[in-house]
Amino acid sequence: MDSIKRYFGFDAVGTNLRTEVLAGVTTFLTMAYIIFVNPAILGDAGMPKGSVFVATCLVAALASLIMGLYANYPIALAPGMGLNAYFAYTVVKGMGYTWEAALGAVFISGCLFLIVTLFRVREVIVKGIPHSIRIAITGGIGLFLAIISLKSAGIVVGNPATLVTLGNLHDPHVVLAAIGFFAIVTLDHLRVRGAILIGIVGVTVLSFFFGGNEFHGIVSAPPSIAPTLLQLDIRTALSTGILNVVLVFFLVELFDATGTLMGVANRAGLLVEGKMHRLNRALLADSTAILAGSMLGTSSTTAYIESASGVQAGGRTGVTAITVAVLFVAALFFAPLAEVVPPYATAPALLYVSCLMLREMLDLPWDDATEVVPAALTALLMPFTYSIANGVAFGFISYAGLKLLTGQARQVKLVVWIIAAIFLFRYFYLGSE
Repeated sequence: MDSIKRYFGFDAVGTNLRTEVLAGVTTFLTMAYIIFVNPAILGDAGMPKGSVFVATCLVAALASLIMGLYANYPIALAPGMGLNAYFAYTVVKGMGYTWEAALGAVFISGCLFLIVTLFRVREVIVKGIPHSIRIAITGGIGLFLAIISLKSAGIVVGNPATLVTLGNLHDPHVVLAAIGFFAIVTLDHLRVRGAILIGIVGVTVLSFFFGGNEFHGIVSAPPSIAPTLLQLDIRTALSTGILNVVLVFFLVELFDATGTLMGVANRAGLLVEGKMHRLNRALLADSTAILAGSMLGTSSTTAYIESASGVQAGGRTGVTAITVAVLFVAALFFAPLAEVVPPYATAPALLYVSCLMLREMLDLPWDDATEVVPAALTALLMPFTYSIANGVAFGFISYAGLKLLTGQARQVKLVVWIIAAIFLFRYFYLGSE
């Protein structure tokens, strides 16, 4: 026990093993949906759903374990939402490539990712993020979590005329989500340990009585991973036409994961003077995960914004991520049990965390439009385009542009100009996909 405390530095960040494990369980419950959603999306691309299910659990466990043991951060990883949809609906169904070739593109982007990480180029990029953009990333992730949670709870629904509108407040799922939200806020305010986890479990229990939830057992044998294992087609992925796809994967992976790492670490109070110690270790964790995922048979793996729920539950060290890893391995055999936690049970936790993350915006220099406007665009574009990477992109472009137009170009670091130029190239040459 003492050796664990020393290795993970419990005393330095004011935590203990019980708190870390509870935080890990909380994070897992808020992101366990990926176990079922990822196979469904990649299944639409013709991939065997059973194999993708196994690949999803294995790569999430491996990546989270590396993040916990090697980087010692309470950040979990799994195949990314958005990236899997791009993989299935744009690359495979839209462009006509096979899913094997798409996996090859993910592998190549992962190699590029690993190279820029090993040569510390990515670390230079992270350190070059302006202070105002860094603050906005945390706030933007909060807004992103908010729209995800409100949609999962059924409080916000789609509308062809207004894009979004208020859902049916008489729906039992909405009512249960509201009960869970106020229970979590109340318990957390009263400093009840495991408040978020209690809320999630409480709503899940109530869902059997009032939400139409059904119990499908506890244990089941995992399917075979053989149909997707090492099936990537790198040769086709190196063809001229799909290189554009590789670049999109690379850019989204780079800034999606980077933004999440910075935002969650900031929320956990793990940034010192705006910097992450062991940053390169954290970056290596998700770089390795992308390569592993492509070989196992799933789309790009990335850091999960749902990790913020575990941070709010007290997670401060890698034990939180290791707990998530263990639970993903268990999910291979306990999939029916994990499946009973409905989206509207985890939505209140994410909504509460999103509310707390918005306080970061207070630290913006509100009297300087050249700092505030790029920060606001960063935060707003994340939920409104459903992409962390798009928010970061518009933040960099507008930051560089406004500094140039107002005669403050010398204040901008070279890396900001380069990143802004790359994003401009991406949007004007490659389009928004």
